[in-house]
Amino acid sequence: MTTKVADHVLERLREWGVEHVFGYPGDGINGLLAAWGRAEDRPRFLQARHEEMAAFEAVGYAKFSGRLGVCAATSGAGAIHLLNGLYDAKLDHMPVLALVGQTDRTAMGGSYQQEVDLHTLFKDVASDFVETVNVPEQLPNVLDRAIRTAYARRAPTAVIIPGDVQELGYTPPTHAFKMVPSSLDRSAWTAIPTQESLERAAEVLNAGDRAAILIGQGAADAQAEVQRIALLLGAGVAKALLGKDVLSDELPYVTGAIGLLGTRPSYELMRDCDTLLTIGSSFPYTQFLPDFGKARGVQIDIDPHMVGMRYPYEVNLVGDARASLQRLIPLLDADRGREWYETVCANVAHWREVMQKRAELSADPINPEYVARALDPLLPGNAIVTSDSGSVANWYARHLTMRSGMRGSLSGTLATMGCGVPYAIGAKFAHPDRPAIALVGDGAMQMNGLAELITAAKYQDRWTDPRLVVGVWNNHDLNQVTWEMRAMEGAPSFLPSQEIPDVQYAAFARSLGLTGVRVEKPRDVEEGWRAGLEADGPAVIEFLTDPAVPPIPPHATWKQLESTAAAFLKGDADRGAMVRHGFRAKVQEFLPGHGHK
Repeated sequence: MTTKVADHVLERLREWGVEHVFGYPGDGINGLLAAWGRAEDRPRFLQARHEEMAAFEAVGYAKFSGRLGVCAATSGAGAIHLLNGLYDAKLDHMPVLALVGQTDRTAMGGSYQQEVDLHTLFKDVASDFVETVNVPEQLPNVLDRAIRTAYARRAPTAVIIPGDVQELGYTPPTHAFKMVPSSLDRSAWTAIPTQESLERAAEVLNAGDRAAILIGQGAADAQAEVQRIALLLGAGVAKALLGKDVLSDELPYVTGAIGLLGTRPSYELMRDCDTLLTIGSSFPYTQFLPDFGKARGVQIDIDPHMVGMRYPYEVNLVGDARASLQRLIPLLDADRGREWYETVCANVAHWREVMQKRAELSADPINPEYVARALDPLLPGNAIVTSDSGSVANWYARHLTMRSGMRGSLSGTLATMGCGVPYAIGAKFAHPDRPAIALVGDGAMQMNGLAELITAAKYQDRWTDPRLVVGVWNNHDLNQVTWEMRAMEGAPSFLPSQEIPDVQYAAFARSLGLTGVRVEKPRDVEEGWRAGLEADGPAVIEFLTDPAVPPIPPHATWKQLESTAAAFLKGDADRGAMVRHGFRAKVQEFLPGHGHK
């Protein structure tokens, strides 16, 4: 039987070690779907409920496996649906390949059904590589280059294959003029800064007395080196949210997350330091970094395109984090005082006490901080945790203690809603022997999560550890935007945009044959989490939480908080449960020892 182009696509993916493709069918990829049948579903086609979810699942797979995530979609609408997930990959620097169908070549230019200019559509999101396969001989180079580029640039790439090309007999490129051969190999490589630049960096770091380190996901392979340099410098270590799982939060000098969703000790670390070392992070919010001119800075990043633009660093080291630190550490002075280090550790210990007190405060009906706090000690040591965007990301950032061996992530730069559940599904295919826990607000659950529970139910038998626990914060409010309106705009909650229906999430899970628990009282929170973690398959644990609990920024002042209070009371006077608390009283409750003036 003649090998078709579609057959060779799957064969080449297998040769690259691709085991899963997340997708949704459509006639624009019928040739590929038929080839999957002939290939006995290798690599496995995993059917999402929506192409955007397929892209998110590919991103989640890439984030938690370190391998290429692959998604597939039909022409027209299917290709368009991929975009949000692919932009998530682009902004968080994840290697993802999109395989996309296209109208037959004979119909192109004829305003045919589902004819979309896919090159224009993908030219930004897949700016590192997007190409259409027009003849069989073109295929190996295009596909191989797309995969190599996705890995090398840590970016999404796209390969477009018209429907009629998928059905053509495959013929390889020949040893001839205007033919482009290809090969599979992708050797490992490491970028290393020059010795002169390392010495300049060491001079900056040796000159300071109060060092702060900021790490992101780019430091993930350098855990030992980050710990070594932190102790050598007597530094505190703050984490961008994408770097939350890089170092254990149990280390006394790890101050936790930075930024609006961050911690008070991270804010104080950056406010009071005289030296900043940033490793593998492109954290964008300059206002949370040291004041310009107050601290000298060194940055380490593997991507020369991303260095030097977040802070006026004196030295920008372009190189792999681990290799760079291994060469930098021997150049640093070891004799340093302990006062700064002890101050950082004391701030961290105090913050943990504050967060415990905030989680224990009463709310109506349940304090959302307590929901996250109750989960923390129950998390298995090999857990993978995903967080959706929204106010739930505050509780993920501040209350979950990321311990050595655990993994966690969210949509860091795009901050898109709806990624929490598909990320967890992608994680389950990356690590079928590990439990996954998705933390999701009710807005994101209504947007995407409910439908993707069907995907979890469909594939649960393929996971050796079938646990996928979805915790839903149900407060009937698009809570993060509501608080942003109050805090940033001084505006009350606009109910037509912010209030959302009370959906029976646990009941929906039960209708699929999954475990579903609805928690309405604080005393039942811990037992709810236990029910999910002890279930023999996917579970939804729904918590009725108070939308009036404020996600207070670490740098907020009383003046700012009282301005927010005015907006709160102005617009929400008719919302009984929220007004019974009273905003100022609520903020006062949630600020014991917080350090605000």
